[in-house]
Parts: sequence; structure tokens; C-alpha cells
Amino acid sequence: MPRGGDQVIPRPASSRVGAPAPWHARTTRRPIRLDEVRQAFAAASPPRLSPLEGTGVRGSAVLAALYQDAGETYVVLTRRASHLRSHRSEVSFPGGGQDPGEDLRTTALREAFEEVALDAASVEIIGELDHLQTVTSRSFIVPFVGVLAGRPELEPNPSEVELILHVPLSELLEDGVFREERWGLPPLDRPIFFFEVEGDTIWGATASMLRNLLIILTESV
Repeated sequence: MPRGGDQVIPRPASSRVGAPAPWHARTTRRPIRLDEVRQAFAAASPPRLSPLEGTGVRGSAVLAALYQDAGETYVVLTRRASHLRSHRSEVSFPGGGQDPGEDLRTTALREAFEEVALDAASVEIIGELDHLQTVTSRSFIVPFVGVLAGRPELEPNPSEVELILHVPLSELLEDGVFREERWGLPPLDRPIFFFEVEGDTIWGATASMLRNLLIILTESV
């Protein structure tokens, strides 16, 4: 079973290899610049919405914060603390549940500040990824994409975050880093996505959001 940090990912016996990376035929292997990220989201189609939106269900939001350093664009991720009751040691975007009276953009920025001390004033929101409906609970997630002026000074909140990860987008696009598996038996099987980065396995909703991000970027660059 794949491991990342202290997490153990339970792969069912029925799992099998899925489709290749959507960008596997991409011929350009140079790093993606931040100005190209802006252009891609300016031209991107509106995100797909969750059917749970507008039904009174409490939503969640996450922030995919991107910055450029030495010509390389990085995404900020976290490894969740090992003492948490759910999703312990998993890699995720900063984020969490919506507070009463709060819009989801504010939720994403507030959670990023609470988890990694990212100043909301330093974030320029440039778009959204497809809204996700979680499999294990009747809830939905809105992923916001934000850009930063440079590498941020961050501090993990030890009650929630074990480690802050600065992952180059070019690493996520390397051959062999991404894989898809099919879990369950047809016709009810579903795709589960994985990214193998140094020291961690990114999977589940976070991997799905990263895949969506990289599709948007590689289709326009």
C-alpha cells in the first residue's frame, strides 16, 4: 500500500490500473510560468458545480496558492498532523469548513491563515477548480486558485499541520509521478488519482484537484 508520511492508503483488492496522465502526450517539458497560469485561468471554462450547492449543505473551501521562484511555479500543500482524527498525515491544500455567514472565498483565505499563516492580503484569487462532492460525506468543496508575489513566509499550525510542502508544478508533470487506479467493480468503479512526490503520496480529493489544475495549465501552455 502506498505511504506518505505516516498515512497508509487502503487499496481494495479490486483495484486496477486506470488511464494515463491527461498530459502524457505533452511535448513541452519546460516549467510553467506564473504569467501562463494567469492566462490559462483567464481563458478557462467555468468550473463544474456540485449538485449539493444551494441545498443548504455546509460547504468547504481550499486554497491552491501558487508562486514563482527562479522561473519555477510552486504550489503550497500541507501534510496534516498525525494526531488528527480524520485524514491524518494526508497531503492536502489548506482549507476547511465554512463558518456561518461566511462566503467560501473568505473560508479558503481564513483557513490558509489559520493553518499556515498565509496573509490573505497577499493572495490574488484568479479562479476556481471544479467543485468536488466528497464520497464519504454529503458535503462539497470549492477549490480557489490564488497567486502570490513571491515565495511566502509560512508557519505551520501544529494543531493541524505537520509540514508545509512547496511542490514545483514541473515535478507533478514528470513521467511516473501521476497515476490513476480504478477502485470497485464495473460498472460502479471510479477513478482514484495519485501523485508520488518525494516523501509523500498525494491522493483522493487533493490529487483530483491537482489533476484538474494541471489539465487547465497544460491545455493552454
